[in-house]
Amino acid sequence: MTNNTIIDEVDKKILSLLMQNANMPYTEIGKKINVSGGTVHVRMTKMEEAGIVIGSQLIIDHTKLGWDISAFLGIYLDKSSLYEEVAIQLQQIPEVVSINYTTGIYSIFAKIVCRDTVHLREVLHDKIQKVQGIQRTETFISLEESLNRPVPFTK
Repeated sequence: MTNNTIIDEVDKKILSLLMQNANMPYTEIGKKINVSGGTVHVRMTKMEEAGIVIGSQLIIDHTKLGWDISAFLGIYLDKSSLYEEVAIQLQQIPEVVSINYTTGIYSIFAKIVCRDTVHLREVLHDKIQKVQGIQRTETFISLEESLNRPVPFTK
């Protein structure tokens, strides 16, 4: 499939239902949108091959496992051209859960998850600050996440 794959309203309905519950069986999706489970399977395969759907994800509440600190890092680079190298190094740090190349005052905005403030300090001091190309960071601790949802593709 090419990047020009056209998706229609049925595809969007399938995606919408799976974004709400990735474990929903294709037969149940089919019943909800009046197509067969086989049709849902074929369309999902088409969207996976086109790169529209990239796997599925298990969402875990880290706090229930004792990882109580979520923090965002504004990262200044020595040169913005170092982004790819720095991103590769950051990907090697397990506590880093997202990396975004950004406009504005930071070159990178990243999210990390840690057990506690001692762990946060260790990650910042012993791992992130040692990444070649990072000039400095600014840390923002999240007190609460009020919303984390997918974009609705259907009306």
